[in-house]
Amino acid sequence: MGIEAALPHDSILTTQFNRVVNWARRSSVWPLPFATACCGIELMATACSRFDLSRFGAEVMRFSPRQADLLIVAGRVGIKSLPVLQRIYMQMAEPKWVISMGACASTGGVFDTYAVVQGVDQFIPVDVYVPGCPPRPEMLIEGIMAIQRIIDEDNIPKDPDGMRLPLNIALQPNYEPSAQPMDISVGAT
Repeated sequence: MGIEAALPHDSILTTQFNRVVNWARRSSVWPLPFATACCGIELMATACSRFDLSRFGAEVMRFSPRQADLLIVAGRVGIKSLPVLQRIYMQMAEPKWVISMGACASTGGVFDTYAVVQGVDQFIPVDVYVPGCPPRPEMLIEGIMAIQRIIDEDNIPKDPDGMRLPLNIALQPNYEPSAQPMDISVGAT
């Protein structure tokens, strides 16, 4: 059926144990969505057939922090929901990863008010920042792939105490906005 048919009957396959573990971790990232606004709609679109997040082994959305290892914060985070977000992060098993999706989660976006957190990285460590308002599903997939590359390379930074440091990867937009269909001018005609 698979690879067993291609290998000789009494063959031996050798590899490093940590490479097998990293391959398994990379291929089974289970995201927990913390979607509070319009970025949540783009997050939902990544699981649809057009973008197909399952190609990367991350289609199993978990809604229990004990079963997830990737927290995707999509949208603005209010001061009242911040303790919930921190508790969810603390309950996740190690190694755990965090993606800050969109301008609101990363910097507060246009909501420069006392009730909205001006960047979740002030309260939980963020590994990948996905830009946009809202970002396209391709950008979120690129963020997940960035985390998978780090896992695969076993290049996880640690501080002197052995605690994992946030990756702080900021993605660059990978699309060009199309031009307006007609010129827009302000003034008397």
